[in-house]
Amino acid sequence: MNDNFENLFENSEYSKTIKKGQLIEASVIEITDDHAVLNAGLKSESFVGLNQFKNPGGEIEIEVGDSVKVVIEEIENGDGTTRLSRQKAKNETTWSNIIRAMNEDEIIEGHIQTRVKGGFTVLIDQINAFLPGSLVDVRPVRDTQYLEGTVSEFKIIKAERKTNNIVVSRKGALQGDSLENKSEIISKLTEGQIIEGIVKNLTDYGAFIDLGGLDGLLHITDIAWKKIKHPSEILSMADKVKVKIISIDREKFRVSLGLKQLDEDPWKKIISNYEIGNKIDCMISNITDYGLFVEIEEGIEGLVHVSEINWTNSNPNPYKIANIGDQVTVMILDIDNEKRRVSLGIKQCKDNPWDSFANNNNIGDKITGKIKSITDFGIFVELDGEIDGLIHISDISWNNEDNIDLSQYKKSDEIESSILAIEAKRQRISLGIKQLNKDVFMEFNQSNSKGSIVKGIISEVDEKNALVLIENEIKGILNISEVSRDKVEDMRTVFKQNDEIEAKIIGSDKKNRTLKLSIKAKEEKEEREAIDSYKADEKESISKTSLGELLKSKFKKD
Repeated sequence: MNDNFENLFENSEYSKTIKKGQLIEASVIEITDDHAVLNAGLKSESFVGLNQFKNPGGEIEIEVGDSVKVVIEEIENGDGTTRLSRQKAKNETTWSNIIRAMNEDEIIEGHIQTRVKGGFTVLIDQINAFLPGSLVDVRPVRDTQYLEGTVSEFKIIKAERKTNNIVVSRKGALQGDSLENKSEIISKLTEGQIIEGIVKNLTDYGAFIDLGGLDGLLHITDIAWKKIKHPSEILSMADKVKVKIISIDREKFRVSLGLKQLDEDPWKKIISNYEIGNKIDCMISNITDYGLFVEIEEGIEGLVHVSEINWTNSNPNPYKIANIGDQVTVMILDIDNEKRRVSLGIKQCKDNPWDSFANNNNIGDKITGKIKSITDFGIFVELDGEIDGLIHISDISWNNEDNIDLSQYKKSDEIESSILAIEAKRQRISLGIKQLNKDVFMEFNQSNSKGSIVKGIISEVDEKNALVLIENEIKGILNISEVSRDKVEDMRTVFKQNDEIEAKIIGSDKKNRTLKLSIKAKEEKEEREAIDSYKADEKESISKTSLGELLKSKFKKD
């Protein structure tokens, strides 16, 4: 097989769908002394032991060109081939036939082998089944040796694939469950009739009940009013049970049965005895990932969804907080008559800690709590009632949040904060640390508006800027362009650390909490004020001189 074919195969849709354990068709292309060579459309041919193609008599039952079903055991093992199994394919087919025969009440052929305790082993296409001695014939037979090694017809009584447990009945086949017999039986049945039968088989979806030559299906949902996972919780093989006929399909000889219909519908008690808002004591009957099931009445369960268990945790793990059999108090939140569902809550039976906090505290109050966790965006504080409040990073300090060092706070430390907002419905409480103190920067801004003259000390200086400390941690920035009307090349040639300066406030950077300062603007202001003062003085002097001259002139005339 060339590389191009292998590449085509690997890229084909078929190669993507095949998997271990899959049942596929293969063609017999060669038969050797020991093997049959099969082509299943894979990358290479497969060799299957010839003994897998022999019938019970030891004869080879295939020829070149035949199409056979096989199961993929391994895809490309160590030597690069795909291992196939004819025997497993036979078993799959046989099991399918057995299950179908059981469900559709069909006859199946088998080979009676040796006698064992309680009955015989029967070979059905190389799969062993058990024939109980009581089901060998329609009447008791003392000598059964003549049956050994013979082929006979059987009814499948029980078939469990997981345990490889198959029970057959030769008696059932001999009784001749013919169409005439079934027609006679079904003609005597009516809907609503209560009849006795024997549990013949249990499956995941229900139980088959022998009604005396005709099987009826008791679906799992019609066994009990309460929810069950498997019929075996209520029924056992060979149990005698009374059932009610729900429906009859006379053409297909199908009878649907009900066991729970023999008892009163417990849902009627829910409608008459319970209302939304009622608190009731119940027992936990089942636990799932999405909540707790509790038994309200026999046969009626309600669901406590995970979101209704705890006020402070919207998604708890039900398996960690409860056990089946625990007694709990629940509140009825909703009753859906159409869907026959009851929604319950556990947390509603307790005070809502968010409402309690809102009732007992006011915005602006100071509170103390333990640090529960620290994140990049803030600090969570544990409050009374097992609820949390958040101190956002922007509410830790009046300084820029980029400069806040969260490492100074430790988990479990006591911390004081101020309540900024309470949103009980959204289950949110906002807290702040900086609000415990006044904002000195804003206070300074209010008392020293734009245009004010302030004094400060140079804290840091570089080529273009100087950082000025004014008072109470108030900082200002003096840019090189605001030093003088004369050009300055380097701030360090004019100022050094600890120099005292006087400057005019020309702006405020609230984000970085700094003032913009200007010595140049201060000097320009002082010059304008000096000029204005000079002009005013000169005008007053001129006014006085003119008045004196007028008086002198008048006196001369007189």
